[in-house]
Amino acid sequence: MMESIIKVDKVIKKFGSDIALGNVSVEFERGKIYGIVGRNGSGKTVLFKTITGFLKPSSGRVIVDGKEIGKDTDFADNIGIIIETPGFLSSYSGYKNLEYLASIKNIIGKKEIKKSMERVGLDADSKKKVGKYSLGMRQRLGIAQAIMENPDILILDEPMNGLDNQGVEDVREILLNLKEEGKAIILASHNKEDIEVLCDEVYEMDHGKLTVSDRQLKNRRRQLN
Repeated sequence: MMESIIKVDKVIKKFGSDIALGNVSVEFERGKIYGIVGRNGSGKTVLFKTITGFLKPSSGRVIVDGKEIGKDTDFADNIGIIIETPGFLSSYSGYKNLEYLASIKNIIGKKEIKKSMERVGLDADSKKKVGKYSLGMRQRLGIAQAIMENPDILILDEPMNGLDNQGVEDVREILLNLKEEGKAIILASHNKEDIEVLCDEVYEMDHGKLTVSDRQLKNRRRQLN
């Protein structure tokens, strides 16, 4: 078994008296795609934000790439993220948006930005403003932003949202290639086909509780027999 790159250890997250995450423990390894399924409000987004450091656990620990979030570092490094609808400056082109975001860490240049846009099927030289983008184009740009700095971890909340059939196929191929490169990918999707096609392991989130999916339990029983 490979060493986990993400470890969520007995995490509870409360908002007042409401429990958004109830004693969640799970580990994620490199070179696998993990699916998190559940209804809206089940706790998926809270889990993602807790892993990245945007939310702090009420108790428990989150360790990413050997660093405890909130202790060794405030925010997880080495993660590409799409959580909720990607937010971009509507008066800038796609390339200009990514160039601006890349300047925050300043670890990549024009070549890497253009490559990430081309990888998701966007024209890096286009002057079209993001405000004129379709939902699918914005989603592609969000994926380009998530992968442009070549992170080891990707956390993607509904990455296929707004994509046409060809766009879905393109993104699936990208994610499978990234998996082969050794990335750890965690995605939430309402599309059962995405989960079936892409995911090595699947978990279900309900009322802040994370459990192994029925499909995964059946696979484990099959392996033991």
